[in-house]
Amino acid sequence: MLKSKFALLSFAVLVLQLFVPIIRAQVPVAPIPQQILAAKKVFISNAGGMLDLNMVSGDPRRDYNEFYAAMQAWGRYSLVGSPAEADIVVQISIIYIPRQIGADTVPFPSFRVALLDPKNGITLWILDEFLVDKPNLGLIFKKNRDKVFDEAINKLVNDLKVLTAAPAVPAN
Repeated sequence: MLKSKFALLSFAVLVLQLFVPIIRAQVPVAPIPQQILAAKKVFISNAGGMLDLNMVSGDPRRDYNEFYAAMQAWGRYSLVGSPAEADIVVQISIIYIPRQIGADTVPFPSFRVALLDPKNGITLWILDEFLVDKPNLGLIFKKNRDKVFDEAINKLVNDLKVLTAAPAVPAN
């Protein structure tokens, strides 16, 4: 009796091993909105957010200013002065995303970039980057917090580069 149960279980595991890759392979890749891939002109919007200014150097617009400069340096888009001129709006903000640290839930400051349709304000895509993804004693020094801040801005621009470099998947 035990041998037949073991044989049945072995057979079930074998069948699952055969079909799981097939099931995974059938999951379609969702297309990235064409508006994002085709955009040439971008309006950068500052949605703000609360960041303790004792935490980093600079003024309340540091995230916007650095992100704007990084986007300009990338050179993929023509940065325009109003949403009416833009193919997409790229909106930067600071948010707090809860993370589980041991038994506690701790809000971690993060940058959020929302890609919006300038005509109707619909969110086309969201990119998030944690300023810090785990507690770090090195962050007791402001220069280290400033470095992490700059790195997070650069990661956001790199995330956008990866997103816009993705091959277009035809919609069915």
